[in-house]
Formats: sequence, C-alpha cells, structure tokens
Amino acid sequence: MNVGQMCQRNAITVQASDEIAAAARLMREKHVGFLVVVEPAAQEGAVVPIGVITDRDIVVSTIALGVDPKTLSVGDVMTCKPTVALTQDSISDAVYRMRHTGVRRLPVVGDYGHLVGVLSLDDVLTSRADELEAAAAVITKARQHESVTRP
Repeated sequence: MNVGQMCQRNAITVQASDEIAAAARLMREKHVGFLVVVEPAAQEGAVVPIGVITDRDIVVSTIALGVDPKTLSVGDVMTCKPTVALTQDSISDAVYRMRHTGVRRLPVVGDYGHLVGVLSLDDVLTSRADELEAAAAVITKARQHESVTRP
C-alpha cells in the first residue's frame, strides 16, 4: 500500500486570505484540527498546498498571546511550504518524513503538485493495527484448525 491508497481524499482546505476565526469555525464544523491552505493551480479545478494550519497554531499564535483572531488571516499564522507526501511514496517514507519534521499529518500531492488528500498518523496506526489484528487471528485459527485435525 502506498500513500495515495491510504490517504483521506476529502482534505478540508482554506485560503491564506481567510480569517483565522473562519478557519476555527470550519475546524469545529468538520471536526478536524488540521486544514490545508491552498491556492488555485493552473489546471482547472485543481489546487496546490501552500501551507497548513492547525488548531494548535491558532491557540499558540493568537489566543495565548492575547491577539484578537479577527485581526489575523490564515496566512499570518500558517506554516508555509509544508512537508508533503507524494501519492506514490511508501508509507514508511511518509512516516519517516513525519518523524523527521515532527508533524502528524502530511498533505498528499499528485505528480503536478496538486492536492490529493491528507495522510495522518492516525490513518497509519489504524491500518497497522488492522494488520496486527489479522495476524493474531491467524494464530487463533491455526490453533483451532489443529485441535480439529489432530484431536
């Protein structure tokens, strides 16, 4: 499985010019803590990631400093030039990138840099947990099979 197969394709996006308060409301409405900041690509209907913003970014950069969030735009707070994963990257490479940069989510881009989705550490852990559960089931099934075939 590669990043393109595992990522969530329904990335929630905002633009750099959007108000911080609007981004926070979108996070609440969509039940997410991470938004990809995009701008239109040359190809019709496509977008490219230019940054990311998290709920933590909003808290640490505005609320904790006593700054009125209505006075800032997403572009004032976002992380520019985010680390991304390519759709064809291996999960191991993406996890290495997450570990190296200290992030839990990566925008996923296609061949031309267009946003395809988001890969989160939660996606990776859930997938790996499912694989481990299936492996454990093999052990249980093997014991059951042996008890039937060799009573």
